[in-house]
Amino acid sequence: MNLSNTITSQLNPDQAVADEICAAGEPWVKLIKQGQTFRIVDLEGNQAVDTLFYSARDAQERYSAPDTINRQQQLYLTTGSKLYSNFGNIMLTIVADTCGRHDTLGGACAAESNTVRYAPEKLPMHSCRDSFLHALAHDPLCRQLGMGKRDLPSNINFFMNVPVTQDGNLEFVDGISAPGKYVEMRAEMDIVVLISNCPQLNNPCNAYNPTPIRLLVWNDHV
Repeated sequence: MNLSNTITSQLNPDQAVADEICAAGEPWVKLIKQGQTFRIVDLEGNQAVDTLFYSARDAQERYSAPDTINRQQQLYLTTGSKLYSNFGNIMLTIVADTCGRHDTLGGACAAESNTVRYAPEKLPMHSCRDSFLHALAHDPLCRQLGMGKRDLPSNINFFMNVPVTQDGNLEFVDGISAPGKYVEMRAEMDIVVLISNCPQLNNPCNAYNPTPIRLLVWNDHV
C-alpha cells in the first residue's frame, strides 16, 4: 500500500442523504447502513477526528486497532484499507482519501493523559474521552445498544499525524491535512459511528485551533 497515494471521490455532495456539521469539541453519532458511503471532511485543515465504529446489531462487535493493523501489516490507514472488528469481520473499506494517511495508535485525549503529557493544571480541559462518554450516556442510538464506559476501545484519529520513531515512541506533530481534505468509507455492515471532533489545545494535531468538520452519507445506489 502506497501511503502517499491519494484518490478522489466521484460522489456529489448534492446527492448525499445526510450532510451535517460537527462543531469543534463536540461528539457526533450516526447509523450507517451496509453499502452506504460515509465521508469525513476536514474543513479548515489539521483537525483531528477521533472515531469509533460499532456493529449496529451488537455493540460488543466494534472496530479493533490490533486486528486492523495486524491483518494488513500497516500502522496507517488510507485508500484500500479495511477496518476490522474484534470479531474479525470487515466493518468498512476506505474507498477515497485526499489526505494520504490516518493514525491508528495515538488514542483519544483524556483528562488524565493531558495532565501527564502536558501539565497538572490541564486536568479540567475538555477531552475526546469526555465527548465519547457524553455521547454514550445521552445519544439515543448508544443508549439503545446499551453502551457505556466499558465500550471505549482504541480509536482511529483521522487526519492526525503520529509518526513512530526508530526507538518505538510516538510523536504528535504537525498534521499533513489541509482545508477540504477528506476520507471516504463504504460500510460493509450496518454500523454506528461515534466521533469526537477533538478539542485538543495542547499539541499540534489541529494547529492548536480546533475547527468544525463536515460529515456526509450517500446511499449505495448513488
